[in-house]
Amino acid sequence: MIQPLPTAHMKTNYGSIIIELDNQHAPKTVANFLHYVKDGFYNGTLIHRVIDNFMIQGGGYTTGLNQKPARAAITNEANNGLRNICSTIAMARTSDPHSASSQFFINVADNDFLNYSAATPEGWGYCVFGRITDGMSVVDQIKGVPAGNSLGFKDVPLAEIVIENISSINMS
Repeated sequence: MIQPLPTAHMKTNYGSIIIELDNQHAPKTVANFLHYVKDGFYNGTLIHRVIDNFMIQGGGYTTGLNQKPARAAITNEANNGLRNICSTIAMARTSDPHSASSQFFINVADNDFLNYSAATPEGWGYCVFGRITDGMSVVDQIKGVPAGNSLGFKDVPLAEIVIENISSINMS
């Protein structure tokens, strides 16, 4: 019998988003995300970056754009066959391919240029580890929030978008 994939419920001040986590293709990334979920790390964090026709990003900052201390970075699993297409969730990172920790983004468009192409600094891409199965209307609402520059950050929503909490629905 095939085990169902783990699922997470992200409650925001804009509504709820259900995320199916692909622990078969991105086991370390899903385990990392679920560790943050279990610890309550994401509770009260912001969707701090919104770019319509690209992505929405969260999981690392609280009100006032104060960065939360994250755990150690994880190995990039972007070479897993999953693609950065609309409604998928992937790990955010710096220019270092293996720097992802707590921050993630939801693709609101097909972003093929973010996919793995080679084991080089330019080709590693961004690891997709799940997909939105319910609540894309909430994501669509969030992606339309006007954004600007704030406290040295670009693309910050002008209206605060709060991840009230993320909880696990089922752990497989």
